[in-house]
Amino acid sequence: MEQVRYGIVGIGNQGTAYANEFFIKKQVDNAVLTAICDIDQRKIDLFKEKNVEGVEYFTDYKEMIDSGKIDAVLVETPHYLHPEISIYALTHGVHALCDKPAGVYTKQVREMNEAAKKSDRLFGMMFNQRANCLYRKMREIIVSGQIGKIFRVNWIITNWFRTQKYYDSGSWRATWKGEGGGVLINQCPHQLDLVSYVTGMQPKTVNAFVKYGRFHKIEVEDEVTAYFEYENGATGVFITTTGEAPGTNRFEVSGTKGKVLCENNKLYLTTNDEDLEDFTANSDKFFGSPKATTVEVETDGINLQHIAIVRNFTNAILGKEELFVSGEEGIKGVELMNAIELSGWKNGKSVSIPVDEKEYLKKLKKLCKKSVLKEVGEVAVADTTGTYGSKITK
Repeated sequence: MEQVRYGIVGIGNQGTAYANEFFIKKQVDNAVLTAICDIDQRKIDLFKEKNVEGVEYFTDYKEMIDSGKIDAVLVETPHYLHPEISIYALTHGVHALCDKPAGVYTKQVREMNEAAKKSDRLFGMMFNQRANCLYRKMREIIVSGQIGKIFRVNWIITNWFRTQKYYDSGSWRATWKGEGGGVLINQCPHQLDLVSYVTGMQPKTVNAFVKYGRFHKIEVEDEVTAYFEYENGATGVFITTTGEAPGTNRFEVSGTKGKVLCENNKLYLTTNDEDLEDFTANSDKFFGSPKATTVEVETDGINLQHIAIVRNFTNAILGKEELFVSGEEGIKGVELMNAIELSGWKNGKSVSIPVDEKEYLKKLKKLCKKSVLKEVGEVAVADTTGTYGSKITK
């Protein structure tokens, strides 16, 4: 195989953006778009106006996968369908690159991971923020032990402001039945992935206070404040919303030897002259703290985001690189999302990870029964360029 033939399932905002960036603009070598699938013929007709040569169109993803026209599929549908489509692809000889989140609840994601293990095809997650030079360097600093033993993890990510028009743009958006959640499942899967990936730790318990439709006319959450506890005794706070402007994006991890801070597209490392545990135990002073030095950390400056993930996935299929993001890692973010949501439903009661899958699914199904999909008028595809939180460089 000299090039990978891609199909896209779901040609809405994200699917259209990917078609443009990866294939029409030819930013991924050895990759070509050969098929498009969407259940809405109007979206297919809208995409056909681009006059992309060599593309076949389908309204059934199974027919597209079985057609022999593609080697790999990009899954860009509403979240409930991510595992279903990925499983079908992996069990029918097609590589699958799934967009975030891996699924709505852990049970379906676990089943997807089990199918992936049995398959001889590659399974990847579109965790584009892992390609961000800031988060790659942040992880390197923490894993190498430069800030010592972690005792606090804080992320305030409130720059997700969305209008009511955004939520009304799709019948499935911001509904329990169609989307399965709000800001946690739509805007924050990358941060819920990174908070574990960057630190190398997954919380063991979560207490969360969640507001549903506080800022918008929606069923699901648009404000979250969550408290984490970790196995090593560390604690964390995760705050997010789609109703605040101007927003903040501040990710800080503190340890016994210092702290690392990511904010305003810059990375800062503060190191203590003496480990805090030693200083606390042995200092002869009543007040004060170890001397500390803060520097802005240089990175390689490469932040290709989605393009980096698809380039790597393509090269991994062709045997030229190792897969950067295994799809099976997607379950961690869903575990954390489910734990926050479940705690919110239980008015802040502590929830352990892994979440009780039966309890979560029972409560979700109850909400889905009352959920109402919205009426959507004219079909339109929004330009999502520049909405990912960081600029593409190099």
